[in-house]
Amino acid sequence: MTNAVDIKRLQISSKKKTLVDISFLIKESTALIGESGSGKSLTLKSLLNLLPSDLETILDLDSDFQLNSTNIGFIPQNPFTSLSPMTKIENQFFCTRQRKKELLNLVGLETSILKRFPSQLSGGQLQRVVIAIALSNEIKLLLLDEPTTALDDESKNTILKLIEELSKKLNLLILFVTHDINSIKSICKNIVIIKDGKIIEMGKTCEVLQNPKKEYTKKLINSTFENKKFRE
Repeated sequence: MTNAVDIKRLQISSKKKTLVDISFLIKESTALIGESGSGKSLTLKSLLNLLPSDLETILDLDSDFQLNSTNIGFIPQNPFTSLSPMTKIENQFFCTRQRKKELLNLVGLETSILKRFPSQLSGGQLQRVVIAIALSNEIKLLLLDEPTTALDDESKNTILKLIEELSKKLNLLILFVTHDINSIKSICKNIVIIKDGKIIEMGKTCEVLQNPKKEYTKKLINSTFENKKFRE
């Protein structure tokens, strides 16, 4: 399979109950949408191999590349806590200095940023640094966990536009995990709605948003934004 990760089955269970039991395709740019406690974060952590040891996981997938730290980039939701506060930006990367400069240029930052500490940067600048670090390797899959939650509206829109541009320029496969449908409507071509560890609805983003079939999906859409015209 090319440019896709087919999760044939993902089951995550505690001793008491099954927390997640889903199957879906990560193709092109895909959003995993759900409220808090829906299972979306557990799904993301399973792909990063970061689930607690007391949870039992069954993961059956098909992909044209290995899911490992070399091929996967990760952007967490809070840039303020994802970087070491006492370490200069240049020492937060694990690549050559030339590569650091290339990455900063890619995300629209000056190389002078390298000599600064995280506390000397704005939230938008920090998230750009985090994105640059995530791209240090020539990754194939980019996982995003509510990447704009901690940002103001202006920085949020800038970061969303940057993610969209990078995904196209670098031909990245994207899984964007969030509760905010509005943040993914121009970025993700595909959408998966999850509730209580089960998939409620999925399909092309424009089709699902314009004509949701499930009441839960309608509720999520109505709670986020008024109906608008979405691009194909």
